[in-house]
Amino acid sequence: MPEASAGLRLDQVLAQLLPQFSRTRLAAWVREGRVTVDGKQPAPRDKLHGGEELVVKPALSPQETAFRPQALPLNIVYEDDALLVIDKPAGLVVHPGSGNWEGTMLNALLAHAPELSAVPRAGIVHRLDKDTSGLLVVARTITAQTDLVRQLQARSVGREYCAVVHGKVARDGRIEGAIGRDPRSRTRMKVIASGKPAITHYTVVERLATASVLSCRLETGRTHQIRVHLQKIGHPIWGDPVYGKRNTPATPAIGRQALHAEKLTLKHPGSGKTMHWRSPLPKDLRQLIKALRAHE
Repeated sequence: MPEASAGLRLDQVLAQLLPQFSRTRLAAWVREGRVTVDGKQPAPRDKLHGGEELVVKPALSPQETAFRPQALPLNIVYEDDALLVIDKPAGLVVHPGSGNWEGTMLNALLAHAPELSAVPRAGIVHRLDKDTSGLLVVARTITAQTDLVRQLQARSVGREYCAVVHGKVARDGRIEGAIGRDPRSRTRMKVIASGKPAITHYTVVERLATASVLSCRLETGRTHQIRVHLQKIGHPIWGDPVYGKRNTPATPAIGRQALHAEKLTLKHPGSGKTMHWRSPLPKDLRQLIKALRAHE
């Protein structure tokens, strides 16, 4: 402890020595016993004499520990030296963020392939919403990541989704509408003039009494794109808690939006060979479609 600190309170000294941390956090560390003065646990407002041994054991915030390996199950459908293709279950968050600082796919990737710590975002080049299931690709090297990002920018990566929507969709179609943050709710997206260009193509796979099963192909990849576009044309995705309709007690329900990334096509970053993957519909979507058919 510097002699110049004599007469100052502990909280004042900690703020001088560790200015990168807020006073609130430093005080919390003192209360949690993470700070000792000559081996004893002080109070934040205790005065110092100068020359004491001050030991601080920081507690990192969730944000600071988010990028760490966690041994979590991953359904890997393809893997080589350049990339991995993951079949993500509904409920798994892809990347750490507010409210989800651990237990994400990124944490699982770092445990499975530690070399991904040297690749930005652990090689993740595109995402799926937490409650959307299905396929996404991860780059294992910076070179592969650069190549895949360029393919996405060139709109040459094929991504097709199965969506169960409300109402009978009359015909196949194309939805074009720029997507941006909803000015009234920052957690929602909206078709808005100031947004980024977005295009979704859809094909009717099956028409049911109160719903339709669609195959949706992304031409662009904006946040919540399919969910927002289908809501815009009056056919929101079944079970969507943000953009969907409320189901009545007599209506078949699903605990998430009925959206599944079913097909993925891209050129391999190393060989240039076109590669295809397909993920079967998960059990909850199959059961939903079966229940909707029973309402015919």
